[in-house]
Formats: sequence, structure tokens, C-alpha cells
Amino acid sequence: MSEAVADELELGPIDFTVVEYPGAQMTGEALPHLIDLVESGTINILDVALIRKADKGGNFQTLRPADFVAAGAPIFALFEGAVTGLLDDEDLRQVAEVIDDGSAGLILVYENSWAGPFATALRRAGGQLVAGGRIPTQVLLEALEADSDNADL
Repeated sequence: MSEAVADELELGPIDFTVVEYPGAQMTGEALPHLIDLVESGTINILDVALIRKADKGGNFQTLRPADFVAAGAPIFALFEGAVTGLLDDEDLRQVAEVIDDGSAGLILVYENSWAGPFATALRRAGGQLVAGGRIPTQVLLEALEADSDNADL
């Protein structure tokens, strides 16, 4: 891809998230929030898969949105196009390795569309991303709790 074409693509940062559901117990509570993020244009789902890991032996099954639609869950049709090839067999195997036996893992690859115009402007201005990161929510909550404990001293 030429530099001129890359400068014209308005893409935000691409992230992935893996969420484990112990015992493969998924309530669906988060799904409406994910749909809101997509419909509002905050994120764009690029790839998604659900990994169901066997109770023993490390075997796993991969399910894609079309599998859920075929099983009678039409709400997942919103995500049917989210199979871009960014997640390959090795990625799915790695997710299966990090989740516990008998659990399910959701891997979600998404573009932070909200940041697209900003990221594009940075690229056009000659900026380059040289570092990035994420602070897990649990770490932030623990730091806030520790800070409030110290406030009483």
C-alpha cells in the first residue's frame, strides 16, 4: 500500500480483547453494550470468535457469529461480517491455551473508530506511534482502593 493511500485511510487504533467465561457461563448481559458501541460508531468489529474448551484434554471448538445465527440467535447477524482473517488458527489456539478447561473465551478484534480522524491527522502530520499500552481495569480499581485506604492515614 502506498503512503498516499495509507494517509487517506481513516483508521483508528486496532485492539484485541480476550475475555474468559469460567464454566462457559455467559449471560449475554454485555452484548447490548457491545451492540451500542458498534451502532454508535465508537468501535468497528474486525474479527470475533468464541472458543469453547473441553473439560479435559485441551481440545477446543471455535464458533463464529454465523454459527450463532444458524443456531437460532439472529442478534449475532450484526457481527457476521466480522471475520476478516486477522484471527488465524494460531491465534485461536493461543486463546484456548490461556483459558481454563471447561471455560469459554471470547476474542474480539476491533478498531477504535472514534480515534480514526485523530490518528489520520497525526499520520498526515508525520507522527508515528512509538509506544502504547493499556492499564487493566482491575489494576486501576486496586490503585483507587489503596489510595482511599491511605487517605485515612
